[in-house]
Amino acid sequence: MATGTFYLLMIAVGVAAGGIAAMLGVDVPMQTVTAALVALVAIIVLRRSRFGRLRRRDAATDPDVNPDIGQELEVSAWDTFRRARVPYRGADWTVELAPGTDPAPGRYRIVEVRGATLIVSPR
Repeated sequence: MATGTFYLLMIAVGVAAGGIAAMLGVDVPMQTVTAALVALVAIIVLRRSRFGRLRRRDAATDPDVNPDIGQELEVSAWDTFRRARVPYRGADWTVELAPGTDPAPGRYRIVEVRGATLIVSPR
């Protein structure tokens, strides 16, 4: 949301430049061109700054995107495929053990969500 506000601010800077051009007595087509060019340059500068860079993170492991990541649940038993069915948030979910961990009953933390499968690791 803040990034969109910065883009609107850059457009406002362009419009202000067009207004300054009008105060200097420049004709209307040049005012428009001035406003557009200044806004375009400001947006390009914003895109190259640290505020305009897109942060590409995997949504499956990002707790800002999925609030389930980091939550804990109780697994009573694992099957031979390192999976289990557990109640979580009022429904039965398929839980899969993260690689490199041993299947044992106990408390687990959700580290990833793949569709309707929760990937967990020991807490």
